[in-house]
Amino acid sequence: MLDYAGARAVAIIVQTGSFEGAAHVLNVTQSAISQRVRNLEERLGTVLIQRGQPCTATEAGAWLCRHMEHVGILEESLLEHLPGLAAPSGGQRVTLEVATNADSLGTWFLPAVASFAQQSGYLFNIAIDDEQHTPDWLRQGRVLAAVTSLDRPVQGCMVKPLGRLRYHAAATPDFMQRHFPDGVTLQALAEAPALRFNPKDNLQQAWVRQVFGQSSALPSHSLPSTQGFVDACRAGLGWGLNPACLICDHLATGALVELVPGTGFDVPLFWQISRLVAGRLQGLTQAVLAAAEGELVHP
Repeated sequence: MLDYAGARAVAIIVQTGSFEGAAHVLNVTQSAISQRVRNLEERLGTVLIQRGQPCTATEAGAWLCRHMEHVGILEESLLEHLPGLAAPSGGQRVTLEVATNADSLGTWFLPAVASFAQQSGYLFNIAIDDEQHTPDWLRQGRVLAAVTSLDRPVQGCMVKPLGRLRYHAAATPDFMQRHFPDGVTLQALAEAPALRFNPKDNLQQAWVRQVFGQSSALPSHSLPSTQGFVDACRAGLGWGLNPACLICDHLATGALVELVPGTGFDVPLFWQISRLVAGRLQGLTQAVLAAAEGELVHP
């Protein structure tokens, strides 16, 4: 039988980032929290918490935290039918681990999370990764649900199409004059600085292949911020693919222009959620689908 007192202590330490914070949440002494964690680590024969500022979970600790997340969801479901089981203090609120790409977070995803959180009382820990890599978070059990570009369900998950996030390759008129005086060509692109979110970001290369039929070397600035991309484009730092909804006003005023007019680039997105919690979190899925319906491009 799992030591749930110890497991809950581990989960709360990870949520709060410290043993002191967990002690405050669980209303026990810090030494009691340390003892619970130490006993559980000795029993399991592995370290669960990486001590530091903040404290973080080891790989084994992360699996334990995900298990406690499932337990919390199940307990809430049980309390709806047996409210007499609730602790006098009302128990601990459940934190849901989800993952999404930065551009979805910066455009349409947060309203969905906010709507569901207000109705349900759940807390959220939102991880950010490239939409091509968020399925790995599901496979590793690090999150319960994710926005991905993968249309096939990850094992143990159900998948629903969300729509397409449209991008435009844009830069300032001055940047265009300096770097593309004779038009946008593969040779010119090999010299003009582009913007990329991080080393995983291949969106600019994908646009080049779509427009020109082949890739090109792209000297790039790295800038891991959705709004920062827009600001960097407006500042003339480089050209980049920006979500259409974030730069439509700048395109309308001429502050930014498309590198090649009429060459929008669409990224299909999908919602994947663990089947173990899909029923209980149906409201979250409905909120995500509703937000995507209003903001993403659909056939």
